[in-house]
Formats: sequence, C-alpha cells, structure tokens
Amino acid sequence: MTFYKVQHQAQDNRIGKTSKRGNMKLLWTGLLILTLLVLSACGQDSSNSAKIVEGKVNVVTTFYPVYAFTTAIGGEDANVINLLPTGVEPHDWTPKSQDIVNTSKAQLFFYNGAGLEGWVPNFLKSLNSDTQVKSVAVSEGVKLLTAEGDDGHGHGHGHGHGEEHEDEHADEHTDEATSEDVADHHIDPHTWVSPKSAMIMAENIKNSLVEADPDHKAGYEQRYEELRTKLETLDQRFTDELANVPNNEIVVSHQAFGYLARDYGLTQHAIMGLSPDAEPTGQDIVKLAKLVKDEGIKYIFFEELVSDKLAKTLASEAGVETMVLNPVEGLTKEQATNGDDYFTLMEKNLQNLLIALK
Repeated sequence: MTFYKVQHQAQDNRIGKTSKRGNMKLLWTGLLILTLLVLSACGQDSSNSAKIVEGKVNVVTTFYPVYAFTTAIGGEDANVINLLPTGVEPHDWTPKSQDIVNTSKAQLFFYNGAGLEGWVPNFLKSLNSDTQVKSVAVSEGVKLLTAEGDDGHGHGHGHGHGEEHEDEHADEHTDEATSEDVADHHIDPHTWVSPKSAMIMAENIKNSLVEADPDHKAGYEQRYEELRTKLETLDQRFTDELANVPNNEIVVSHQAFGYLARDYGLTQHAIMGLSPDAEPTGQDIVKLAKLVKDEGIKYIFFEELVSDKLAKTLASEAGVETMVLNPVEGLTKEQATNGDDYFTLMEKNLQNLLIALK
C-alpha cells in the first residue's frame, strides 16, 4: 500500500480524483498478474517434481509395482521416476512430453511387458535419437497366461483362469499363433499380482541395475535379498493359508488375478476382461449370477481404481455382498497417504480371500 499512497499523492496533486481510480485499477492488475505468476510457478514445480539426477543411475518405471520393486532394490544408489500418477488406473494411460524428456536422459526404462503397456513401442521410438536408455521388460521369464476372447483393448475377456503359456513376450506369441488364436487368446499381463511372479520380476530389476551400475552391485544385491525374503514370506503365507480354505472359486470385476489363481489353487470368474474397461453382456451377468448361486459364492470382488458399479449390480442380482480384491496396479491417494505398499495391499487381499472362501 505504500507504493500506492506515494503514487496517489503525486497524481492527485496533478490531475485529481479521476487518476486515483486509474492507479487503483493498475495496482490490482499488477497484483493479479503477480499472483498468477506465483501460482503458475507452483503448478510447474508440483507437476514436474520428478527430475533426472546427475551422478546416480536414473531409472524410469511405468507403474506402481515396477516402481515399488525398483525403489526397494535401488535404494540410495538409484533415482527412480515413476510415470503413472497416484490414483490412475494404468491400462489406458498414455505418456506426456515430459515423460519422453526424462526417459531420454535416463539409463534404464523398466516396464512390465506382457502387453500391459501398449504405448511402449511408440514411446521408445519417440525418444531422443542420442538416448542411451536401456529398456527392460521386467516380466521376462514369467510363464505367461492367455485368456480367451477380445475386449477391444488388445487384452482378453474370459471366465476361466486361463491357459499357461511359456512364451516370454506377447508379440512373439501373436506372431506364432493362427488368426483364430489371435482372435480368441490374449496374454494376461497381470504378472505382479502373484508373489511367485513378483520374485522373477525383482530379479530382472536387480540384474539390470547391477549391469548399468556395477560400482554399487553390493548394495543392489543386499537390498534385492531383503526384498526377495519378504516376497518369499508373502508367497508362503498365501500357500499355507489358501491351502486350508473349503472353496476356491472367486468372482472378480476385472480379470487381473490369473497368476494368483494359478499359483495358489484358485479359479477366477471375471465380470469384465483383462482391461477394466471391457463391458460384459447381459448374458454374461445372468450366467455369472447363476454360477454365484450354484457354487454358494458369498462375495463379489471389486477394486478401488475402477468403478464398482458392475460388481454391485451382479452382487445385487445374486443376493451376495461385495469386497475389495486389489490388483495392486497403483495406489489411491488415500493409500499413499496411509503408507500402504505392495505388501500391505497383498496382505489385505489374503485376508479378504480367507473371509470370502470360508
């Protein structure tokens, strides 16, 4: 206000009251511009907070599970940038220009593979021509499952728990398959939902970090062993606890639990396909409702990052309740605030499975 008073007195002496209003207008305009500049700067800082760090191995990851395993193994020796924002479901997410910039400058780019991130081939082509980044599909080596039917998203749609498939890459499978196979079978990309598959992914991540940054091999190896021990403990818990349940049929909203089902003796029946956007037909709902009644299923599972509308519709139709089964594709903002991680969410999954399968 001091600046305004000085200006006001000088102007008032010369041209009177009309100029007071003009100066006030200029002052408020200036303050508005200043405020917008400050807000703009804050917005830029918050949206681009993840940056390349010199002197460390820089790793870009595509979504939460890969990020979680990479930060656990990388520790203080790696700078890990996750592309997918908190609270976003990964199937239909696409990268932004800043993601291309960061990845071009990084040493490693970790993605799940198995067809989850359909945007990856074009993304890698769009990186700077002089980039040295090495891309790694961390699900390589997992015995992949296929699921029947096409949901329109390059995934599959079926009500079985899938067929096991030995191929390591979805595109190789497609190349070798007949046209009929391509139409009816799609790779299930949800490898990380089983701790057994997660162990393979963690080892791939560790090996890539050691190769890119051999000076810190001891640290990577030590932290990998700590992570593997936690995954082995989780695996044993699922094995022991689920071996004692009287039922093994689960009905889920999104066909994301094929690897969990395969590895721990369950059978999943999905309302939707491998993509949570796939729409079931009325006949699908009627058939599932009949299955729920015939098998004595008490709960329909839904997940937090996608709508629970269809799960609740089916539950209402069948006269049963709903419960969360989390595919751990990402954290909600509330989970991030509460300090949840892969292990706490998988533990909650186990507890909910034990309740549902009594």
